[in-house]
Amino acid sequence: MPLDRFLAGLDRELAEFEAGGIAKGPEPIVTEVIRPRGDKGTRVRLAGCGDREFIRMNSNSYLGLSVREEVIKAAEGGAARYGAGPGAVRFISGTYEPHTRLEQRLAAFHGREDCMLTNSAYTSVMGVVVTLTTPETIIISDELNHNCIISAVRLARPKDRIVYKHLDMADLEKRIVASIGKGTTVLIITDGIFSMRGEYAPLDRIVELAKRHDDKYPRGILVVVDDSHGVGALGQTGRGTEELTGVHADVLVATLGKALAVNGGYIVSEKDVLKYLRQKNPLYIYTNPITPAEAMSALAALDIVDSDEGTRLITHLQSMKARFEQGLIDLGFEVLKNPHPVTPLMVRDTEKTTRLVQFLRDHDILATGLNFPVVPKGDQLIRFQVCADHTVGDIDYVHGVLKKAKIEL
Repeated sequence: MPLDRFLAGLDRELAEFEAGGIAKGPEPIVTEVIRPRGDKGTRVRLAGCGDREFIRMNSNSYLGLSVREEVIKAAEGGAARYGAGPGAVRFISGTYEPHTRLEQRLAAFHGREDCMLTNSAYTSVMGVVVTLTTPETIIISDELNHNCIISAVRLARPKDRIVYKHLDMADLEKRIVASIGKGTTVLIITDGIFSMRGEYAPLDRIVELAKRHDDKYPRGILVVVDDSHGVGALGQTGRGTEELTGVHADVLVATLGKALAVNGGYIVSEKDVLKYLRQKNPLYIYTNPITPAEAMSALAALDIVDSDEGTRLITHLQSMKARFEQGLIDLGFEVLKNPHPVTPLMVRDTEKTTRLVQFLRDHDILATGLNFPVVPKGDQLIRFQVCADHTVGDIDYVHGVLKKAKIEL
């Protein structure tokens, strides 16, 4: 059957992406990762760029653990002992000892009763929201939540979907009160860290609101948080947004693929919640887990985070973040200040953002420009991400290039 008409429709839609400025550019292909040496942090080489070495200011590997010898050797040892892949979904024959050991460690790390590994934080969020939602659930979601939350809410088919103004606790309470009598349960869901701007959710206030109005719903109010960008990158011991705000959510979702530098996601909560999710969550039941080698690598990464060395890395990360942010301010740039390694430089103009990102790349710096419609008009920005494997020399070099950009552009 010819696909001409079908492909024509795809081509029209792709052309609309291009015209609207929302089409993604070519994906840079990393051909080599060069480990830190001297006053230089981690560098990468890219296909088509010869021997040039790029500083990554757009990496989620906030603690630089992906290049640590302990983490790499753990993956090698896991593959040698258990093979390259799990071979099946977990309830058939795909659960390995490293999976259960990692779940126990993550539960203890977050002060929870139990943990469930998944193959990504995206599927973690999807599975939690879809599985815990009933036809009588009202979902209340921050307006700037990540795409995984938006997709999960759409798929869940709750009694009602309500969006509250970003970080606006008065509006959140207004939505909770207005929903009384309309459903049996409220599920409040938010990002811990909003990754475009580095802001964090006031979980202490959200939890307080949930407790205040919990008895007004037959099945109570559930607070769910996706802290994928927070864990390992925020808090004195890397416990993320919960540590910063001093409270626990009812269900916490996070990732192994950012500060923990490996792959996969996980969910921590009370045992009965996880027991139910293991029985009912289709995204867990019918997909392969992360490999045993990845689980062992994640265990090694978690051991580093939960140690004196982890504390040293987090302290250095905070120092590099502060140095980078203050340097931007000293250069006269507008910056959205926050405690997270994500550091948004507000450009507020699409053409200028595009030119500045290219100027940085021409000077061997990788950073992410965000333009309309990814962000609202007037909020165009460059998202810099500071990591613990950045050095003082790296940060000062980026400042020097930005100073040059202000003159030449």
